Amino acid sequence: MLVHIIADYGPGDLAFAEVAQKIKLHLPDAEPVLTPVPAFSTLAAGFCIAQLGLNAAPAGTLVYHNVAPRQDDESARSGNAGERLAFARLTTGVRVIGVNAGSAYSFVRDVAEELRWVAVSAEGSQFRSRDLFPAAAADVALGKPGALAGKIAKTEIPGIPERQIAYIDGYGNIKTTISAIELPKAGTRLRVHINGAAQTAICSDSSFEVDPGQLA
Repeated sequence: MLVHIIADYGPGDLAFAEVAQKIKLHLPDAEPVLTPVPAFSTLAAGFCIAQLGLNAAPAGTLVYHNVAPRQDDESARSGNAGERLAFARLTTGVRVIGVNAGSAYSFVRDVAEELRWVAVSAEGSQFRSRDLFPAAAADVALGKPGALAGKIAKTEIPGIPERQIAYIDGYGNIKTTISAIELPKAGTRLRVHINGAAQTAICSDSSFEVDPGQLA
């Protein structure tokens, strides 16, 4: 079973190994693939979830994600409580399990065939994605009775934030939430503003159709 683990632990972090080990304990046939995202970036996690979950994948594929800034409640909380664990079944058959935090489910909210809470406590460990959630995720993956709880209303999941940087890949390509219908025709020059810096870019449908060093 292909199991994508998307989290903000950091590349090569021990936490990835600990979580993968715990998932293998409960799902012995799991084949973990690790994808790190920036710290607390639920937007990057949401983008990766959609990229992996909405494209063709092997039968039984599971996306397990954990980016939990625990900003759903700004007051002090006991028991290391945080955002609840959620489940989505996508049109591709891919199952997604992870905390419903920020934009984590925003990219799949409107195309998910099923949105449910997972029947597991949201508190009890500072490292919930290792200590609590793998067993619950395995129960869901194996279809055990009672593994899922009530339905999640789409209003409990925010929409995709507009005109934001969602992800930057290893080559420096910037993935944004700008809709294609907002873009001018190919060849048009425009000014791009990122964190107070501005640079001229060329609108293009191929990065190889512009000169080296040109933002496109």
